[in-house]
Amino acid sequence: MRDKLIIGRSIDTGSWIHDLDPRAKLSAMLLYVVVIIMVSSWTGMALTALFSILVMYSTRISFRYYLKAMKPLRFLMLFIFIVQALTIKGGKALLTLGSFTLYSDGVETGMFSVARMALLVSFTAILTFTTTPGKLNLGLEGVLKPFKKVGMHPERLTLMISIALRFIPTILDETYKIMKAQSSRGADLKELPWKEKGRMLVSLLVPVTVNAFRRAQDLIHSMESRGFVINEPRTSLHSLTWARRDTGFLLLFVMLGAAVIVV
Repeated sequence: MRDKLIIGRSIDTGSWIHDLDPRAKLSAMLLYVVVIIMVSSWTGMALTALFSILVMYSTRISFRYYLKAMKPLRFLMLFIFIVQALTIKGGKALLTLGSFTLYSDGVETGMFSVARMALLVSFTAILTFTTTPGKLNLGLEGVLKPFKKVGMHPERLTLMISIALRFIPTILDETYKIMKAQSSRGADLKELPWKEKGRMLVSLLVPVTVNAFRRAQDLIHSMESRGFVINEPRTSLHSLTWARRDTGFLLLFVMLGAAVIVV
């Protein structure tokens, strides 16, 4: 079960992107999101795709992991394409069935939206693939420090994210064990009809939820017994250092945005 989990997984290949400051990678991903939103032509999309492929190749991580990152959203991408293709009228009529007409502008807009979403999901997966959860939370806390002046508490946010990332594989493992226990009693999820699958999932949800709350309560007691107090100043095991390569990495994304604007 854990081997199938892509979200939040760190894959260490020793590339130069792995050694970057997490604050630089977080800032670069925000710039990339802005660039993706700004892209409005196929030439700009091709330029962004080429840049993305080069950066993904630099991580030395197999492209199949990036494809797996897109897999959970494949039905959403299909839905977006269908909605765009059916609602946008304009251009050349490609298909006519009774009162329904499919236009070229709708198909092109749908393909463009799917390409934009595919690039966004696959490329931003670099952030979790090349950064451990601990360093990612430390970088997020560093990026959000200026917001302390407006009353935000980045320590609470990063603590919540770190606990959530830690609980995801644990909950998946418990779910897998319960499913195996039910299968050993003759309740195989794969062989049951859809109605029975729904009932079985409900019965599966109850123990998983109860165990999650029990683990959360145990974690609270263990943190309190160790003297943990939220928002209190404390030292960190790892200290972040900004280097020239981090600045260069950010400049690459600034140059990408400038190139997209020119195109």
